[in-house]
Amino acid sequence: MHTCSTIKPGQTCIFMKKSGCAYNGGECHPVVESCQECGNIEDFPGGNFCRVFADPAQKWNPGPCNMSTNGNGKEEKKDSTKKLNPLKASKRAQGRA
Repeated sequence: MHTCSTIKPGQTCIFMKKSGCAYNGGECHPVVESCQECGNIEDFPGGNFCRVFADPAQKWNPGPCNMSTNGNGKEEKKDSTKKLNPLKASKRAQGRA
């Protein structure tokens, strides 16, 4: 691996090649609002960047980030009320009678 020479100087990066940064757009993208207070954010002269993902916005797009340490990525407990299938419920009731 090479060290970054664009946005995160001195950091090892899998996207750095001899020709420069091979990531989409040629550089890492800054953190998004959902990333705030995450333990994976590092401050660089060019701004705040995620040390795990090159494009945090893309990571948050399909849903919560699985590497988030700020609690924003944790799924909240769902309502414990289960939906019952009326047909199965009636068959169970007949079996108890």
